[in-house]
Amino acid sequence: MALIPYALSKSVLFKMDPEDAHELIMNSLAAFQNTPLACLWGNTRVDDPVELAGLRFPNRIGMAAGLDKNGRVIDGLGAMGFGFVEVGTVTPKGQAGNPRPRIFRLPEAQALINRLGFNNEGLDAFVANVKKARYRQSGGLLGLNIGKNAATPIENAVDDYILCLDGVYPHADYVVVNISSPNTKNLRTLQSDEALDALLGRLQEHRQTLIQRHGRTVPMFVKIAPDLDETQVGVIAATLQKNGLDGVIATNTTLSRDAVKGLQHGEETGGLSGRPVFEASNQVIRQLRAALGPRFPIIGVGGVFSGADARAKREAGADLVQIYSGLIYEGPGLVNDCARALKA
Repeated sequence: MALIPYALSKSVLFKMDPEDAHELIMNSLAAFQNTPLACLWGNTRVDDPVELAGLRFPNRIGMAAGLDKNGRVIDGLGAMGFGFVEVGTVTPKGQAGNPRPRIFRLPEAQALINRLGFNNEGLDAFVANVKKARYRQSGGLLGLNIGKNAATPIENAVDDYILCLDGVYPHADYVVVNISSPNTKNLRTLQSDEALDALLGRLQEHRQTLIQRHGRTVPMFVKIAPDLDETQVGVIAATLQKNGLDGVIATNTTLSRDAVKGLQHGEETGGLSGRPVFEASNQVIRQLRAALGPRFPIIGVGGVFSGADARAKREAGADLVQIYSGLIYEGPGLVNDCARALKA
């Protein structure tokens, strides 16, 4: 059990600029992971194994991508009790992302808005950090999330994804193709039927080469947006199955502002996460499950703030559940609360 009550830390962190607070936490995790001081936030991992996509997940609760874009604190996050940790999104070349300010808290709605824009140090630095991590040796599973550089024309996006897939493949338990961030221009157009089919076809073809080269099959998932209608979800589901993808993550942040109208920062551009995306993501999960059948792996993410929320994701059709904004609002104790709720 973590030794510092999160409410005490949160009272300090929420008085800081959101990005400064984020950097403080990341630097602290990086400095103290794999040391005795990890007990300050650590939890014993709940044992609730599940087989999915050819992998054995120690429990059903994962860290969503986006918090640790450079893979710096995999072990620090793993110490919180996650069954799996996903890091990135990484792009082939390092990029600064969008100008600050670019993260906004909406505490009245238990929400965040970010327009970071895939800020990261690039593939080489990312892989170097991943190779240092010990988390996989402890039994945790590691997902590596890949994207395209902002400067790469959308018609050449597949080249960036292939470069990233090449780099991360030997070090991943699964790879996630992120085509749903709202903060890279035109990225979400890759979710349309023809564009998605072409992208996934090329990636699947290249993965066959990597399987031969490395002698192992690494599952490949796609992360999609919540801002899709039932017809669009059905097309995506059919395209995933056609191209032999191993799973889907639903969902990324939303562009909708219906739940935060009138709130300070509610009209900031970027992706809205947290409580307001909970039901939208559940609706996409339900539609995916109906379209994909009972056995296709679905990871649910969006607005999970309690064990009951995690169960609702399972009831909607998700096999595994990830958290992000809930961790910022509720603290590391949320990890085991969710894991215990799903085990029960």
